[in-house]
Amino acid sequence: MSDAIDPDRIERAVEHALTRRKDYGEERLDEGRLAPDPFVQFDLWLAEADDRGVYEPNAMVLGTIGADGTPSSRTVLLRGVDDRGFVFYTDRSSRKGLALAANPTATLLFPWYLIHRQVIVTGAAATVDDDESDAYWATRPYGSRIAATASRQSRPIGSRAELEDRVRELEEEYSGVDDIRRPERWGGYRLRPWRIEFWQGRTSRLHDRLVFERDADAGPGSPWRVERLQP
Repeated sequence: MSDAIDPDRIERAVEHALTRRKDYGEERLDEGRLAPDPFVQFDLWLAEADDRGVYEPNAMVLGTIGADGTPSSRTVLLRGVDDRGFVFYTDRSSRKGLALAANPTATLLFPWYLIHRQVIVTGAAATVDDDESDAYWATRPYGSRIAATASRQSRPIGSRAELEDRVRELEEEYSGVDDIRRPERWGGYRLRPWRIEFWQGRTSRLHDRLVFERDADAGPGSPWRVERLQP
């Protein structure tokens, strides 16, 4: 197999995508259908995405800005949401953890392609307390706790075998023991939003975009402003 870029293959893929272009339909999002609270609206859409067969509807693309100003993104899983914000867990010494330490402003994107919807959340992330992180850690499967302990996320490693050796060592160390201590570097973040956009695909790309906004320093329970954006 050649490692060279094949322009013809790329062109065929683009042409194929164009032939499969879909009309997003007449399902609409208007002000009369919008819940007055964006967290309620998000909960309704999340439940509907699950009911309608979206794969891992709690998967979200987290976008951050590093200390050097470089943007980066990756998919993480939503593990909780209430009027305080959106919660996820990770290794805080990872690339995203270091970026959030340098610049807590971040975005979350829920790409529900199957139902022609997306939600974009913008806000500031802060670490959750140890008790909350411990409580979630205890619910993780045994293998996930071993893996998180073995892996220094985002750090280079010589080979897959080296990582698997670490896992085996930990499995021997914790043989017959279910209480695996949470590494100090691993824990949760809560992104407190000041902007949440709900996007509904429509016919001829005349999509519906309704945005909730409030001041960046507003606390839970603070009022939201709603406006419609052009598609």
